[in-house]
Amino acid sequence: MKILVTGADGFIGSHLVEKLVSIGHNVNAFVYYNSFNSYGWIDNINKNIKKRIKIFSGDIRDEKLLKVAARGCDVVVHLAALIGIPYSYNSPKSYVDTNITGTLNVLQVAKDLKIKKIIHTSTSEIYGSPEYLPIDEKHPVNGQSPYSATKIAADQLAISFFKSFNLPVNIIRPFNTYGPRQSARAVIPTIILQLLSGYKELKIGNINTTRDFSYIEDTIDGFVACINKKNIQGEIINLGSGREISIKNLIKTISKEMSVNVKILQEKQRKRPLRSEVNRLLSNNKKAFKLLKWKPKYQNQSGLIIGIKKTIEWFSRDENLEKYKADLYNI
Repeated sequence: MKILVTGADGFIGSHLVEKLVSIGHNVNAFVYYNSFNSYGWIDNINKNIKKRIKIFSGDIRDEKLLKVAARGCDVVVHLAALIGIPYSYNSPKSYVDTNITGTLNVLQVAKDLKIKKIIHTSTSEIYGSPEYLPIDEKHPVNGQSPYSATKIAADQLAISFFKSFNLPVNIIRPFNTYGPRQSARAVIPTIILQLLSGYKELKIGNINTTRDFSYIEDTIDGFVACINKKNIQGEIINLGSGREISIKNLIKTISKEMSVNVKILQEKQRKRPLRSEVNRLLSNNKKAFKLLKWKPKYQNQSGLIIGIKKTIEWFSRDENLEKYKADLYNI
């Protein structure tokens, strides 16, 4: 099968490309063009896998180049997006251009080329602070940040193309994925990197919110299962562990695994505006099991600890640690 992955240079995208090639698929990787001739995290995957990937450098806002990359593909997995919530407060138009217009381009190209399956990547952030728990796919959406608002709009575009043009779209909605290669803006890398740097005071935002964390292998398995599953067009599917943990207890878990005692400093600039904060996220993942036979391997506290250990081990390697600048997590 020939598969185009947009956002292939990112955290989830690079892991997905690696997995797809390893199980025998032909992969076109659409990465963000830059003047450094960098393919992002694609540059760090196994060399034998990398040489089997066809890489397209461009911009998701450029429909013409996207069409070139998608031509001849059976499946498109759309991951390209701006994701940082704090930055969306400062530059909301960039999020509209990338997350909404970029998604429209993917859908239009897929429609024109008659792609057999399109998997659009959503986010648990679109639910906002929950009206009920656990959160299933029927939960109302609530854009509490410019980022989440643009992802809601992108989801609705995908749904509209399914309903209007019978485009074979699925929406995968991961909860908080973590693991090797994740951005330092995310909470788990932020904690690990500060502790590895020897900080005695951990700078963090709100520690009372809860999140549903999924290790990267589980999220990738969910995408692969969706690619392989037939006759599920139009379905929206949560991918989450089905377990929530507070940021405070997450810090305790990571600190214990790293044998470090730290003082927690809640910094004002790290906190979201009050009405923008999503206070809890906890997935109902029954639909993923029903439709995809997907079940997270890294479940419960024991699964979280295994995933955290793997993540710490990866970040602790000098060749990986040097890729992260201190000012990305010490602000």
